[in-house]
Amino acid sequence: MKRVLFLTNFASPYRVHFFDELGKSMDVTVLYSERICENTHRDAKWFEDAQGNFRAVQLRKTVSRGGENLCMDVLPWLRRDFDHIIICGYSSPTAMLAMAYLRLKKLPFWMEVDGGLIREESGLKYRFKKLLVGSANAWLSSGENTTRYLVHYGAKPQAIHIYPFTSLWERDILPCLPTVEEKQRLRRELGMTEEKIVLYVGRFTRAKGMDDLLEVAPALPANTGVYFIGGQPEQTHLDFCKEKSLRNVHFVGFQRREELAAFYRAADCLVLPTKSDVWGLVINEAMACGLPVITTDRCVAGLELVKDGVNGFLVPVEDNGALAEKLNRMLSMDMRKMGEAALEAIRPYTLENMAESHVRILEGGM
Repeated sequence: MKRVLFLTNFASPYRVHFFDELGKSMDVTVLYSERICENTHRDAKWFEDAQGNFRAVQLRKTVSRGGENLCMDVLPWLRRDFDHIIICGYSSPTAMLAMAYLRLKKLPFWMEVDGGLIREESGLKYRFKKLLVGSANAWLSSGENTTRYLVHYGAKPQAIHIYPFTSLWERDILPCLPTVEEKQRLRRELGMTEEKIVLYVGRFTRAKGMDDLLEVAPALPANTGVYFIGGQPEQTHLDFCKEKSLRNVHFVGFQRREELAAFYRAADCLVLPTKSDVWGLVINEAMACGLPVITTDRCVAGLELVKDGVNGFLVPVEDNGALAEKLNRMLSMDMRKMGEAALEAIRPYTLENMAESHVRILEGGM
């Protein structure tokens, strides 16, 4: 059985589940450079325990830089006898230290990147990122857009291997769309009274585009409910709703995974007008429940999974006119047909397939 070492930041649930699944086929050790919730916006309820199929090691903080930990005790682990060493990301101090050490010792390693967006930046910043990304010997990419990102920053195209990035088990993807009767039942249970339901799931921040969706809400048909899930509204949000007399806008706090699934199944579509998202797993989750999606051209999950007019729409970032036009258009279309297309598009994106692809790639070598 191949011995594989991962270096990552913290124990996010989708990563824990992936490591558990991969641990059924490989001897997996995972090093965490950050502690749960120490340097993340996530609530403790967001995290879940592992099932015991891999070895988890919490590294000790030597010093903190910009809210991220530098852990010198990563170095002894890099000297151990592993068949593969995989660095998840490249920008944390501990990852940079690990990559510098591995290059110095001429030890091969993989870089795994779940997503990436090419940005306008200074020549110095570009060269530094290219130095970091290009230092790996092989790369694991979440799709075509991430592959373009990696190549832009120095990765060799022939050494890039693609895997399906996800947080979903196969059982999480519905076998078929919820019936109209089931949707109506769920809406009654959740207190949804409108004819059509639009969801936003994520942090209540401008970065995620929550304010943009709120601003276009007055342009939607009166029988459309807009449900914001994942946080608490600011006073400015409440004042806006009062000023515009928006009785069809609802703010819902944090929901656990099983609670959130009921909202997905009850809704008609998901809207995520994010300013920038290196993936956006809520899109996977929504499509797994048969929801068409509207997101921006700065969301990697949208770029990989959304086909315009088929299972959703992409809109230019921060273009609220386009957002309102596409959302109104979607609300007038056959959203069940679009939902069926969303289900078919997301079916390969399972943790089982993600782990299987890693096994296949790693068994094949660099």
